[in-house]
Amino acid sequence: MVWVVAAVVVVLALVVLGVVAFLLFGAFGRLGRELEAVDREVRPLAEQAQATAARAAELGADRR
Repeated sequence: MVWVVAAVVVVLALVVLGVVAFLLFGAFGRLGRELEAVDREVRPLAEQAQATAARAAELGADRR
């Protein structure tokens, strides 16, 4: 009888760990997709800021 209870406990623990792992990997996948989307949205702004900084440095060097 004790072996049956122990087997059920082990099986339930494995099921719970499997569900947690499945949800965790799914969350990491969603996080990766969100980071890619943010990168796509922010990249043009970062490039524009770099171009503006380069232009400001160029104008500042011309005034000296």
